[in-house]
This record gives sequence, structure tokens and C-alpha cells, in this order.
Amino acid sequence: MKESPDWTGYEVGPIRPPSEANSLLLRITRNCPWNKCTFCGLYKGERFSTRSVDDVKRDIDQIKTWTDYFRLSDEIDGMPEHAPSSEGGWAPQIAEHWHHSGMRSIFLQDANSLVIKPERMIEILKYLRECFPGTERITSYARSHTIAGISNEHLADISAAGLNRIHIGLESACDKVLELVKKGVDKQTHIDAGRKIKKAGIELSEYYMPGIGGREFSECNALETADALNRINPDFIRIRTLGLPDGIPLVEDYENGTFTRTNDVEMIEELLLMIKNLDGITSFLKNDHILNMLPELKGRFPEDKPQMIAVMEKFLNLSEEDQMIFRVGRRTGRLVLLESLEDEDKKNAVQGVIEQHGINQSNVYEICDNLMKRFI
Repeated sequence: MKESPDWTGYEVGPIRPPSEANSLLLRITRNCPWNKCTFCGLYKGERFSTRSVDDVKRDIDQIKTWTDYFRLSDEIDGMPEHAPSSEGGWAPQIAEHWHHSGMRSIFLQDANSLVIKPERMIEILKYLRECFPGTERITSYARSHTIAGISNEHLADISAAGLNRIHIGLESACDKVLELVKKGVDKQTHIDAGRKIKKAGIELSEYYMPGIGGREFSECNALETADALNRINPDFIRIRTLGLPDGIPLVEDYENGTFTRTNDVEMIEELLLMIKNLDGITSFLKNDHILNMLPELKGRFPEDKPQMIAVMEKFLNLSEEDQMIFRVGRRTGRLVLLESLEDEDKKNAVQGVIEQHGINQSNVYEICDNLMKRFI
């Protein structure tokens, strides 16, 4: 792996999970070491590199200096006479946001920080705990393939050093889909990695992506993913509806006919099939991304499963006209929950948008798809 150049100031990577909105963002690696997934364009054209432990520690020192400064400012109810030297980068802004957010969580960037040697990760984690002993959670993205290559002993040591949540981009557990989108992993590796994380005492979030198999593999995507999740029993299942920004390889697959896209309604049908087949788990379902159609779809298994099914069936049982109104309303931000359809003023406002832009059953998918691109 390529080591990053000398320290040039505090760095912030391009992405984090929605659940880490108030976390300190600490960049351990740059970009993605795999970078072949056809549905993701975030790191395309970017070179992967790791940052040295010394550079990461220097970032941590900057945040420690600035959070101490902001804490003193609170104590004296005013700005201290001398502000710290910034040394470049985003440290002052990042530290101020984190300070005012309570300094409870840290997210390690970028796409797969667990790819660095375990000894280096442990050193960074211990230093974080030393500098910020009150922090409750340290989290990272990781690939199942990477976790599979870490020994149980090393993962336990990483857990003991302070990493207590990992986000895995499962996306699908259908091997045909995983091959189609060049995920670089198979179903069994997903299962083995998830179980290994749980065994190490680390919280696990698994991401499922309705629509990623297209129409051809929609059923396989739902059923095989449900089976894998049943065998893993992650702490969290997070829904990430497929969105296709321009320029990614999966769009090319769609244009040449090797990928058949599902619409909003079909993705809810797929999600319903997946959730109906979840059994024997105690996971929380989180639906916290703006691309997801039904934000009220959330809860814990098994007790909230009937309620979650009812939400999806309520949407699917709407007339085509009301489905279209809700889809347009959701994608334009005018409607949030299904119950919003009962508000005549809001519903009429969306109908006005539909009439103004000539939206109908034949073009609603294309229009909603274009609206989704604003958030990818």
C-alpha cells in the first residue's frame, strides 16, 4: 500500500454514514483500496494511500488542542487571549463542530481503514482513547474481504483498543449480484466476516441495497441477503436504496442492457420480501438515508417486524396515482411520511408540481431518478 506524503494539515475525507453526522472525522486512509464496485463512483480515478501513524497522531493533537481551547472558552464565557496555531487544514472547524456536538463519537475515514496493519490501528486507537477518554464510540467502514483476512486475535485486540462499531457494505448476499457489480466478495465471506466482528465484541452495521440486482436478480437479492443476515444477526441493518449518478460503470451496464433497473415501487416490493424472510434475529433496522422511500420503516426484530411490513404494504396498496404523488413528494421534499398524503394542502401542492412539469406514469421514474441524483 502506498504511504501518503508528509503531513500538510488536518484532512477530511469525502464521506461518512448519516449516523456519524456529529462524529469527529479522522482520516486514516485516502480513498478505497478496492475501488471496483460498479455502483460507486466516489473514488473512481483517485489513488488509494495510507496515512502514517505519526500524521494521524498529529491530526489528533490538533483536535485535542482546539477542543481544549473551546472548552476553556466555555468555562470563562469568552474567548481566551491566545488562540492555538492551526497549522493548516480543517482542524479548527472540525474541532468546534465536534466540541459542540458533545465529543461522543469518532469515525475513521475513508472507505476501509481496517486495511492498515492491525498494530498501526491499535496504536491509533490507544492514542485516541488517551487524548479523548470520554468518547463513547469509535467507528469505521470495512470490507468483508478485509475483515476475513484479520485474525480473531488481532480483531479482539482492535476491539480492546477502542474500536466498537464497524460498518460493512454488504449491499447484497446474492453471489450473482455480487459478481455483477464487482463487489469482490461472496456470500459466505460476508457471513464469516460478520460473525467474526460480532465474536470480537464489536457492534456491526450491515448495509443492504434494494435494487442493486436489477429486475433479473431482485428476488435473489432479497432472499439471499435475508438468509445471510439471519446467520449474522448484526446489531444494525441499514437500508441504502440504489441510486445511479451519471458516469458510474453500472449506468453503462444499464445503457448497454446488461443491467435492468427497478423503480421505487419494485424496490419496496424487494425490500418487503427481504424483511418478511428475516427470522431469528434481534437487529435494529435503520432507514436513515435520504434516498430511502419510506423513512418510517424502522424498528427492532422481532417485535417491530409486523409494523414494518404494514408500512410497506400500505405504500404498495396505494393507487398508482397516490403512489406517484408520494414518490414525487418524497423526492422533492414536500412529503416525508406516508401519512403526509392525508394532508390535503401538502398533497395538492405536490399535484401542482406534477401538473406544472407534466409528470405522468410513463415518465415519473425518470424524473424521480433525476431528483435522486442531487443527493448522491
